[in-house]
Amino acid sequence: MSSNCTHDCSSCKSDCASRDKKTSFIKPLHEGATVRKVIAVASGKGGVGKSLVTSLLAARANKLGYRTAILDADITGPSIPKSFGVSERATGEENAIFPVETKEGIQLMSMNCLLEHDEDPVVWRGALIAGAATQFWTDVVWDDVDIMFIDMPPGTGDVPLSVFQSIPISGIVVVTTPQDLVEMIVKKAVNMASMMNVPVLGLVENMSYFECPECKKKHEIFGESKVEGLAKKFGVPAFAKMPIDPNLSRLADSGNIVNADTEPLSSVFKSIEGAKLLEEL
Repeated sequence: MSSNCTHDCSSCKSDCASRDKKTSFIKPLHEGATVRKVIAVASGKGGVGKSLVTSLLAARANKLGYRTAILDADITGPSIPKSFGVSERATGEENAIFPVETKEGIQLMSMNCLLEHDEDPVVWRGALIAGAATQFWTDVVWDDVDIMFIDMPPGTGDVPLSVFQSIPISGIVVVTTPQDLVEMIVKKAVNMASMMNVPVLGLVENMSYFECPECKKKHEIFGESKVEGLAKKFGVPAFAKMPIDPNLSRLADSGNIVNADTEPLSSVFKSIEGAKLLEEL
C-alpha cells in the first residue's frame, strides 16, 4: 500500500492487496442470543402483504417444530404483534432487550412492543429507523432460535439496505401481487438480493385469486397470475399463490393468525428446507 493512500480505491491505479479486501458490515448478536438461520420477507413496494406472509411462514415453521422468531423491521408500520394477539411490552436490562413470546412460543420483536400505545406514530428520519431495525438484531436476547423471519419494510431504501448489510440473511422470499407492474417490482427486489449476494428462495403472489365459497370457481380479480412465469424468468426455485381469503383478515384482526391455513405456502417453505438451510437444526 502506498504511503499516500487515501483509502479511496476509485481514485487510485495502484494494484495493492487492500483493493481486494471486502469489508463486512455484519453486526454481532447479543452475547446471550442464538439465531441459526435468517429469512427475509421482502418486496419492491408496499401493500402486497409481506407481514401476512411473514406471519404465515413463522406459523408454519413453529408447527413443524422449529424454534421460531420474527424480527419486525417495518419500524413505522409494525403489525406483527397484533396478528399474533400479543399486547404486552418487551422488557429489558441496561444492555439487553428481551423479546415477547406468543402463546405458541414464537419470539417477537417489533416497535409496537416498545411503544406506550399501539397507535403512537414513529416520526423518525431514515437513519434512526434503520438503526432501530439493526438494534433488534444486536440488542435483543433471542433465545435459541432455529429460524428467524424478518418482516422487511417496503422498497429498497435505507432500512432494507441496513438490514441486508447488518444481518447474516440466508435467503429471501419476495412477495408480489398479480398487477401488470409486478414484473418491475419483482425485478427490483431480485436485483437488490443479487447485489447483496443473498439467494431468492421463492416468490409469493398474494391476492392471486378469490375462490367462490359456493361454486368453488377461482376468479382472478386483479388479473391473470404471473408468478409462475416470473419464477421461471428469474430462476427462482419456488413460487406460491395466496388467495384473497376473508378468513385470513379475521384471524389477523383477532390475533389468531397462527391458526390460519399455511398450506398455500408449502412449496416456498420446502424451498427453504431444500436449500439445506435447516438440515443441521
